[in-house]
Amino acid sequence: MVTMGPVLESTKNTKAQTIITSCKDRIRYSDKYTDDTFEYRHVILPKELKKLVPNRIMAESEWRSLGVQQSLGWDHYMVHAPEIYVLCFRRAKPSPPPARTGSFRPAYP
Repeated sequence: MVTMGPVLESTKNTKAQTIITSCKDRIRYSDKYTDDTFEYRHVILPKELKKLVPNRIMAESEWRSLGVQQSLGWDHYMVHAPEIYVLCFRRAKPSPPPARTGSFRPAYP
């Protein structure tokens, strides 16, 4: 069972929910990009949501309450001050599968 954390106070009222619902299909997700440690992506919210975005790092439940939808494991790690509606996310790069050693021999007689 997944326990949700707090949602943003700014998203609790009916007017905010109406704005979020009407903007969901205009949320833009970047392609993923990487460095040696992390996988990154940014999410661009419609400017109508700008007033609902706090000027701080958000918990997963908070950015999800703004209508952002992405797989588990992403962390909002940076506030892009010039454009607060651009959310910057990262997650640890997946570990490569273990290398196979030896040769494969089928179990046939």
